[in-house]
Amino acid sequence: MSQSYRSTRSSDPATKTFEEAIIQGLASDGGLFIPSIIPQVSKSELFDKWSKLSFQDLAFEIMKLYVSSDEIPEADLKDLITRSYSTFRSHDVTPLAKNVTGSNENLHVLELFHGPTYAFKDVALQFVGNLFEYFLQRHNDGLPADQRKKITVVGATSGDTGSAAIYGLRGKKDVAVFILYPTGRISPIQEEQMTTVPDKNVQTLSVKGTFDNCQDIVKAIFGDKEFNSKHNVGAVNSINWARILAQITYYFYSYFKATTGKEEKVKFVVPSGNFGDILAGYYAKKMGLPVEKLVIATNENDILDRFLKNGVYERSDDVAATLSPAMDILISSNFERLLWYLAREYVASGDDLKAGETVNNWFQELKSKGKFDVPASLIDGAKKDFDSERVSNEETTATIKQVYEQSVNPKHYIIDPHTAVGICATKTQITKDNDNTINYISLSTAHPAKFADAVNEALSSFDGYSFEKDVLPEELKKLSTLGKKLKLVEKADIELVKQTIEEELVKMEV
Repeated sequence: MSQSYRSTRSSDPATKTFEEAIIQGLASDGGLFIPSIIPQVSKSELFDKWSKLSFQDLAFEIMKLYVSSDEIPEADLKDLITRSYSTFRSHDVTPLAKNVTGSNENLHVLELFHGPTYAFKDVALQFVGNLFEYFLQRHNDGLPADQRKKITVVGATSGDTGSAAIYGLRGKKDVAVFILYPTGRISPIQEEQMTTVPDKNVQTLSVKGTFDNCQDIVKAIFGDKEFNSKHNVGAVNSINWARILAQITYYFYSYFKATTGKEEKVKFVVPSGNFGDILAGYYAKKMGLPVEKLVIATNENDILDRFLKNGVYERSDDVAATLSPAMDILISSNFERLLWYLAREYVASGDDLKAGETVNNWFQELKSKGKFDVPASLIDGAKKDFDSERVSNEETTATIKQVYEQSVNPKHYIIDPHTAVGICATKTQITKDNDNTINYISLSTAHPAKFADAVNEALSSFDGYSFEKDVLPEELKKLSTLGKKLKLVEKADIELVKQTIEEELVKMEV
């Protein structure tokens, strides 16, 4: 099957190859790349074959449906996958902690934090780093230095994307990496993970502003044709299709683990900020994985929860600072991909080009008016696949405590605040559903060590609890002793950031 990629905002039938979509990251019209076809997998293939595969073999079966063997031969794709997941601390890559709070709830926790930076982003970004290197090596083979193709990766992070991108790309030949993050709005360990990487091709930019300011600057850089063509800007944020593609695997893998390879009722509950993580679940469902519902768990920055309840997508400049800062986001970049599919089905009568035009109009409206409305039929359609829950700071702390007290498998299970948002939302769903035949898989997106303040606030009153002993891995303990490399950007201003990038590129000599 031939696969190509189109923009969510395009009313033009022209498409890109997988390599073009990955290297470019964001479409030139400001849209996001989506596959021309969502491949279908039969139930017999799922349960007779895929359910028995290792994580790596399952990733290969999924990815080859989206990547033509003309672009990446199957042997090369297998090698990329093997190398990408060899850096993980768990044999399963994304292990499932089953029945954490006792078997009567069927509450399973999908641990996505066993990669090099202790966050779910590693699952995708180890693969993306190897992909970039693969494409560049192939292009540059035998070329003199002045003719080599180079990529300047520019990304924004609310915490975990930055370090995962840096660890995926550090030391890669012909790649320069710039990560923007909001000054004072990420955890100290997250900042240390990014700023202590000594590789010459990496530079972090601490920007005075919010994550959304950083994200807007990155998008503006992608929209700046002159800067883009001069520096060949590449994306590692969740706008990059390869990120979504790599995350699809753990939905299939955890489903099979939770149900011991049988077809049963399963709901996935996903702490959601930029919507990329849960979007991978949507692709898994549309490919044929029989998922009951995908539940969006938001904190007090609840644009997605509000959208599902009232059909209005509305941005504001008032970001609440919560205990789960990676979700302190008011515009969910990846939501645009879902909107394209919903627009095609419920507004454009199946017409791809009209869907692109519709999405483009909505986002122009968002830019000019700060919001847009969608038809009620579209919201009803979204609710066939999605549900949502909003979780407060108080509930987040209470859930960390509750899981620590009640967990039996293992005892005194410690979770980070984002995972707590997911588990709190899961418990609300369990109460609503009152159906013990449903398996609930709650995604655990980061290791608790990355959010010391929130975890300690919840657990320091328990006798015998110690953050140093019970939570902090040796690898992360060492970070505070290392030298830091960061550049402070005094204002969230695109011209200032571009100037800083150009100055640093000269020093890097990439």
